[in-house]
Amino acid sequence: MSLRPLRDLRVLELSTGIAGGYAGKLFVDAGADVVKVEPPEGDPMRRSSASEGEPGALFEFLAAGKRSVTEMADLLDTADLVVVDRPPTAEERADPSRVVLSITPFGATGPWVTRPATEFTVQAECGSLGARGEKWHQPVQAGGRIAEWVSGAYGAASALAAVTNARRTGRGTHIDVSMAEVMCISTGLFTDLMMSLMDRPPLPQPPRVVEFPSIEPTKDAWVGFNTNAAQMFSDLMVLIGHEEFANQTMIRMDPTRQPELKAALQAWTTQLTTDEVIEQASLFRIPVAPVGNGENLPRHEHLTARRVFVPAPSGRFIQPRPPYSIDGEWPEKTAPAPGLGEHDGTVEARPRSTGIAEDDGLPMEGLKVLDLTCWWAGPAATALFGNLGAEVIHVESTQRIDGMRPAAAGYFMSMPQWWERSGFFLDINVNKKGITLNLADPRGLALAKDLIRWADLVVENYTPRVMDGFGLDWDDVHAINPRAVMVRMPAYGLDGPWRDRVGFAQTMEAMSGLAWVTGLPDGPPMLPRGPCDPNGAMHAAFAMQVALIEAAERGEGVLVEAPLIESALNLAAEQVVEYSASGTLLTRRANRTAGFAPQGVYPCRGEERWLAVSVATDGQWSGLRAALGDPSWAFAPDFDSYAGRRDAADRLDEGIAAWAADQDLPAAVEILIAHGVPAGEVTDFRNISSHPLFQARGFFETCEHPVAGTHPMPGLPLRWEGIDRWIRTPAPTLGEHNAEVLGGLLKVSDADLEALAAEQVIGDWPAGIDR
Repeated sequence: MSLRPLRDLRVLELSTGIAGGYAGKLFVDAGADVVKVEPPEGDPMRRSSASEGEPGALFEFLAAGKRSVTEMADLLDTADLVVVDRPPTAEERADPSRVVLSITPFGATGPWVTRPATEFTVQAECGSLGARGEKWHQPVQAGGRIAEWVSGAYGAASALAAVTNARRTGRGTHIDVSMAEVMCISTGLFTDLMMSLMDRPPLPQPPRVVEFPSIEPTKDAWVGFNTNAAQMFSDLMVLIGHEEFANQTMIRMDPTRQPELKAALQAWTTQLTTDEVIEQASLFRIPVAPVGNGENLPRHEHLTARRVFVPAPSGRFIQPRPPYSIDGEWPEKTAPAPGLGEHDGTVEARPRSTGIAEDDGLPMEGLKVLDLTCWWAGPAATALFGNLGAEVIHVESTQRIDGMRPAAAGYFMSMPQWWERSGFFLDINVNKKGITLNLADPRGLALAKDLIRWADLVVENYTPRVMDGFGLDWDDVHAINPRAVMVRMPAYGLDGPWRDRVGFAQTMEAMSGLAWVTGLPDGPPMLPRGPCDPNGAMHAAFAMQVALIEAAERGEGVLVEAPLIESALNLAAEQVVEYSASGTLLTRRANRTAGFAPQGVYPCRGEERWLAVSVATDGQWSGLRAALGDPSWAFAPDFDSYAGRRDAADRLDEGIAAWAADQDLPAAVEILIAHGVPAGEVTDFRNISSHPLFQARGFFETCEHPVAGTHPMPGLPLRWEGIDRWIRTPAPTLGEHNAEVLGGLLKVSDADLEALAAEQVIGDWPAGIDR
């Protein structure tokens, strides 16, 4: 069966680069007709390469299956969705039933619409760059241009929801994705919210950190650990023979103790090979993974067994397959990338399907979602649906509360109801109802099955053995409710040798290769700090919507498999694509990026006052030279070309640093911006809600929670025309809606609810904690 649920949808891709290109790729993979409208000289990615060798491999990956035209003619009237990398024009917005998706550095609305920018200055202004590295060294960017990739995923997931709504109601919209806001979500770790929960304590040290444990050396390579849960950290300490640290969970967050802990861990890891470390840690169910890269990933036993890497349509290289399947079928192989203008004059006219305008309402009102997820990726996927109006019921148990509650509330354990003070949980579970059910009890399981009968969408993200053990695998769910779509988001997939291993964002960052390209050239790989969870969430949310369309066409529910590792491998696709195309291994370059020179951070007057500069064109170089006062050193002939500036990067850094040292940081940024140079302040992400850009765009919304209090929280990293506010209700307290859902929806009597609570089948307090 050919999996093309979006075959009657047309997308006009008027953008260049990664973000819009990847959003378009996701639509192509689901069967949409994507027409790429290129400038006469073509998308610059046709001529570029991250290795600066043979060009165009990444373009082929992103453009496969699309059609290319250089003249748009009357195609605009045929498009359901238009994708741009700038503010949309009046013509593009003229049809009120059309959806326009813009993906820009700082948003297509707000005070920074025309501000020159690159991914590097985006990472600076949103706080991501300032959060990473050792305090004795300059801040370090997250490698791999992840803002562009994750923004593409956010754009695709939100745009598909908008197109579906437009076809139903006749109401189109403009979706305005800000890469800076995406990176706040993806690498900020809700730290600003945690600071607010802590009543904004003094900040005596720089914001950048390297987590412990994270990437550690082994006898033959590198390995990545994650110990989000206290038990994981204790088990790791026992494994390495340091039981004295086992019950001191907070010690890992104490910078004064980290050298001692790191030395103890590395004394163990360096005596073993990476495979041996992984084998022993996995026996303790400690999340662990090798550090992948473009060369070794295609040989990994699990990825090989699951046939994750496939030949590109052109046969020129290998690439990760699309990161989801429906009923075991992965999206079909597409045609090779088109030649420039290959389809000029051949793209046929077509009618567009639009609904009759209805009363205003949220796009997903009426959709019923049973959220059996935990931690970050799963809840963030269902959060998109809740933000767009779906009724989402989040299920925990008093015996095993959502792991994100205790993992992110460590600083509050001396406070009443500390488990209600997790910044992560508070943000990614807004607009949901929360209940508790002990699924190990037959009565709790029976109620869960009743909710499955109610649901249109059932979502879970445990290792496969968990739901299977409850008797809630796909066959069971399909038998209970034949019309429901079930979405399973295990870390490593439903089969393969790593099927039952535990995985989190940090292990995905290590294994996918994102850590490999983050860090200093002569230092260890670094974790980008979080993007794989929201990235996995948006890929799953896109797949859920594709599946709902497919299920409606078939007349019965379908199973979606959306492994976290495969969305991460698509986020890091360039590494395998480039290595298999050219034999070049991409690796860590600190703050330098192919195609941008000079690029770096430079200290200004004062403590920890870092200026970020990123030059993408010869014209921007001329602007930088003028902003610096046209110093004689800047007129060296080799600086007139990108290649010359790239090769002289150290000399350029010296000259820019000498100028910056005498500058006040905000004034330096304004001088450079006035000359058309992408520049920014390296912002402290711990206070990012006070950033004037985010305040102007309304990115942070005030939310009042009955236990945690009132705090600024980030909404979705996009503006949706017609929706003024994302957060309608706060995240639920534990079991807050037991009576409403179980009593009201499922008609359980008050007496039975009391009995269930007395026997801890349901409850509003974690088991084992005194009231």
